[in-house]
Amino acid sequence: MDKLDRAIQISDWQLRKHRRFSLKCPVRMKVQADWSGGEVEATCKNISIGGLLVSSVSPVPRYASVSFIISVQADNAIRPIRLVGKGKIVRVESDIDATFLIAVQCENPVTQWEEYLPQA
Repeated sequence: MDKLDRAIQISDWQLRKHRRFSLKCPVRMKVQADWSGGEVEATCKNISIGGLLVSSVSPVPRYASVSFIISVQADNAIRPIRLVGKGKIVRVESDIDATFLIAVQCENPVTQWEEYLPQA
């Protein structure tokens, strides 16, 4: 990593409220919105104590309330650990591969994940 990349990463992190961590795992979101809601399958890209960024082929409306289940497969676990939360959609962007990047702001801070996850 050269000095410019490192400077961009440092300045990017300083602009954020919370440090982000890479976490690639399935997420199921239940969307409560005027357009009838429903369940959306997604993949977590990163997470912080304040929210998460997911990728999905399904668009969702901005500002919709969501509840979500993140399924994390631990190395020594027989089945995935399920993390549950609630929040609202604060950003939806089209990605280059016909998917949507969806930013979810959590109602309550996510805790205890930082010390177990690799930094993004």
